[in-house]
Amino acid sequence: MTGSVYKHKCPDCGHAIRVRNSEGLSELVRACYLQCTNVGCGATYRATYEITHRLSPPAVANPSISLPMADWAMRKIASQSHSNDSETQMDFDHLLHDTPQLA
Repeated sequence: MTGSVYKHKCPDCGHAIRVRNSEGLSELVRACYLQCTNVGCGATYRATYEITHRLSPPAVANPSISLPMADWAMRKIASQSHSNDSETQMDFDHLLHDTPQLA
């Protein structure tokens, strides 16, 4: 994650924030150390990044973790936020339902 730019903005000046470093606290939680990309601001922060829900089931589940499946409303919000990104992801449900089945 070093040097990546988040869509999250600096709470002080509003410029982009980049991750300077991060450390795993558990399989589901990371501590991230952030820096404002505005040289005139230069604020630094610590944030916690946590995986809280599954939006789709995994092909190979880790038996040592227990994550709830997101409800339909949460999945709908996640799919809407992806459709606004410049890099859209494939919708596998759409792909499966619109692909002709082989006999």
